[in-house]
Amino acid sequence: MRKNSTKNNRVNGEVMRALSEIIREVKDPRVDLFTSITDVIVAPDLKTCKVYVSVLGDEEKRENTLAGLNSAKGFIRRELAHLVNLRNTPEIRFYMDDSIEYGVGMSKRIEDVIAHDKENSVVDNDSEDDAEGDL
Repeated sequence: MRKNSTKNNRVNGEVMRALSEIIREVKDPRVDLFTSITDVIVAPDLKTCKVYVSVLGDEEKRENTLAGLNSAKGFIRRELAHLVNLRNTPEIRFYMDDSIEYGVGMSKRIEDVIAHDKENSVVDNDSEDDAEGDL
């Protein structure tokens, strides 16, 4: 199975859907309620699975959620085996995904630059009007 094959994409989607359901069942209090899976990459040989997780909150919540998910790996893998019929149930590795936070930060920076440019253009127009009045 090639890395970007249709079958691999379908397996990634099914594992992502199943893991989204399973994470809601984890009873570890460290796992935040606002945890979402942003991406799943299952290796072509179905031995390993990278799971990218996003958590709404501060750094402490992210670290606690990642620790809770890592301690519940056995439960999550067993439930994944029940929900998704694969030849091998992959070993799960959790990674924190900061892309959403990065995107929000970049959007804020862009808005700040646009607001700053508008302020400068208003100031420039006022100074040009004053200069024309002196003539």
